[in-house]
Amino acid sequence: MSNADHTAQSSEEPDYNRLLHSNLEQVFNERDAGKRAAAIADLFVAEPIMYEPTNIIRGRAAISEVAGALLERFGPAFRFQPEGDAVGHHGLGSLSWKAGPANGPLVVTGSDVAEVVDGRVARLWVLLNPAKT
Repeated sequence: MSNADHTAQSSEEPDYNRLLHSNLEQVFNERDAGKRAAAIADLFVAEPIMYEPTNIIRGRAAISEVAGALLERFGPAFRFQPEGDAVGHHGLGSLSWKAGPANGPLVVTGSDVAEVVDGRVARLWVLLNPAKT
C-alpha cells in the first residue's frame, strides 16, 4: 500500500478515542437522565444493541436505563475511568476501563468493544475481566 493510499484510508476512520471516551463519560458516568439521553442520541445509531455478559440491551432508551441503574446501584462516588486511549480500525474500536468509587478500591475492570457505523456506535460489547482473588 502506498503512503497516499494509507493516508486516504486513515482519514476515513472514525475517531475511536473520542467516541469511546465520550461513551464512558457522557453515558456511563452521567447521572442526569436527560443529558445521558442526549449523549446517546449523539454517540449511538438509532437502534443500537449492547451486549453484556448476561443480557442483550436493544435501543437507546434501554441503554440509558441500564447506565442509570448501574450508577444508582453503586452509589454517588462510583465512576468509570478509561485506561489509556481507545484503539480501532475498519469499524471496530476498543477501550479498556476500570470502575469504582473515587479514591476507593476498584469494583470492576473491563473493556468496551464497539462496532462503529457512520461514526456512531451500532453495537457495543461490554467485556468484564475476571475478579482477582
